[in-house]
Amino acid sequence: MKIYLISLFTFLIYAGSASSQIINKKQLSVRQTGYRIDAKLDPVTKTISANMEAFWVNMSADVVPDIQLHLYMNAFRNSRTTMNVESGGSSDKKQSETGWINIKSFSDRDGNDMIANMNFISPDDGNDNDHTVLKVKLSEPAVPGDTVFIKVVFETKLPLITRRTGYSDDFFFVAQWFPKFGVYEPAGMRYATKGGWNCHQFHANSEFYSNHSLYNVTITLPVEYVVGTGGVLMNETSPDSTGRNKTLTYRAEDIVDFAWTAWPGYKVFTDQWENVKISLLLPNDRIEQVGRQFTAVKYALEYFAKNVGPYPWPYLTIVDPPSKGARSGGMEYTTLFTSSSSYMMPEFAHYPEMVTIHEFGHAYFMGILASNEFEEPWMDEGINSFWEERIVDHYYGENSGLINHPFLKVSDEALARLSYVHSGARQDVTNKEYSWNYPHGTYGMMSYDKTATVLYTLMGIIGEETTNEVFRAYYKKWAFKYPSGKDFIDIVNEVVTKRWGDKFGPDLNWFFDQTLYGTGICDYKVANILNSRIDTTGVEISGAHTIKKDPKTNEIRFKSEVQLERAGEVMLPVEVLVHFKNGKEVMESWDGKSRIKDFVYTGENEIEWVKIDPDFKITMDVNYVNNSMTLYPDRIPVRRLTNKLISFMQFFMNFFFL
Repeated sequence: MKIYLISLFTFLIYAGSASSQIINKKQLSVRQTGYRIDAKLDPVTKTISANMEAFWVNMSADVVPDIQLHLYMNAFRNSRTTMNVESGGSSDKKQSETGWINIKSFSDRDGNDMIANMNFISPDDGNDNDHTVLKVKLSEPAVPGDTVFIKVVFETKLPLITRRTGYSDDFFFVAQWFPKFGVYEPAGMRYATKGGWNCHQFHANSEFYSNHSLYNVTITLPVEYVVGTGGVLMNETSPDSTGRNKTLTYRAEDIVDFAWTAWPGYKVFTDQWENVKISLLLPNDRIEQVGRQFTAVKYALEYFAKNVGPYPWPYLTIVDPPSKGARSGGMEYTTLFTSSSSYMMPEFAHYPEMVTIHEFGHAYFMGILASNEFEEPWMDEGINSFWEERIVDHYYGENSGLINHPFLKVSDEALARLSYVHSGARQDVTNKEYSWNYPHGTYGMMSYDKTATVLYTLMGIIGEETTNEVFRAYYKKWAFKYPSGKDFIDIVNEVVTKRWGDKFGPDLNWFFDQTLYGTGICDYKVANILNSRIDTTGVEISGAHTIKKDPKTNEIRFKSEVQLERAGEVMLPVEVLVHFKNGKEVMESWDGKSRIKDFVYTGENEIEWVKIDPDFKITMDVNYVNNSMTLYPDRIPVRRLTNKLISFMQFFMNFFFL
């Protein structure tokens, strides 16, 4: 794609070139969009008054007649918006609890008033009451290479905190708060067959999709407020002539969104990992969490850098909001994210660490790779969940990454798998759907848990190092370039065939067609074990009085048979471990394609037990219980399990009720 320079006029507006470097030594992205915002927070009215100057560069070969912008905050205006209709939002909120964004003026670079050129559109559902997408007809169509420059004066009213944005008393988390360009996709980008704006409405089940942008943001607010943002603080002026307000100036480069938080009660801590300065904002009653939060994010930085690619910014901000701002927890904005912990979180429960690792991981799959979360949410949430689970279990315990207590050990990977395999709706839909089209509450299970389980299964088949190689190649080719699901699968095919040849076929499309894009389940089971005595000619003998010994070895001979079944629709290669009474073991391979599979042996010993997938590589198998069978069950493990369950119940009652 040809890279065009933005206009000299825009250079001057942004106090230099949009490609000038202040934070990073090298420009990370093309920077098709950029924003300069001067904002003022009014803590009493819960509003932000702002002036914005922004640009969009037409890097396509198209003549583009209009621009489209997200006005996400309008999703909270009333009960008839698409987000509220889809989520069953309440219609009885007070006016002070609603949220909205009002455009007070809108002009082009020449100062021409464009208010008359504006109209709200609803490209997804035609809802006339939804004002979250704004279309603006340009005075002159943008030809290839043009820079569209706009000046907007707007006011944003924050809602009572919901969906990771808004206010609660004197706490503010400010996200999705300014008019933001959609992504113009020319033909050939992702799935586009012709050029057009990809600018979806704010839905109940969806997140976002944006260009990597340059941000210069000033925030004016009362002096007592402590602020955290996704940018680097460049300047602070305090106080103003009234003595009550201060102004903070931030810059961020190559990130897909700019969010910030303000609250007088934050305590700020800093730490360092290699060249990355880490800032942590949290309430005073959670100071004991500081070490845990820093350790968790350092683990994530280390693991991603080793197995995917480098974290490219020299800073990172973690926000652990207070209890009254809890609804802003667990959200990501590339260089800023919110975690979620609580006062006196026990050491054995690694929930805060899990959230921190998960939200940091979005810096890669939502931030660096900029997946389209509207249309392919699995590419961010699911892939990120896979890495979160690997990191948590790697550093905190393979079988106890999430909970590590003498009476209860739970891995992060196992919990996500259980969410998928025990879902009654696991076959209702595939991952081809847009995020708002998942039925029966399946969005989370499909986008997060099933996708992570699919990727664990893929890793079980191709191996851990090949999987890491896939993601290193994915990062190297697609960082800051907006890949599609097809692009990811193409990388899988390229790496796997390079590493393994045709061992798994000419490509792995058969795997993704069944698992990610199919509705079938995977279920292998041991149907039976048969051991029968045979004579020296191999003929089966019935009746104990006719037993004969092999004249050469003086041993009784047996015909032993394992009978296996594929009970599900998904066909994956699987290993089968056969254990004989004399301790001998045989590892068999089954391509999983036939409905039944028998392994037959003749020799001097009987089969004692059989395990399908003994190393649990095929995590998509929905029933591990029927994967094994033994002729001589040991009752001791049953008694041990019963004792553990009783102990856990006692622990649970003591922990929560005493």
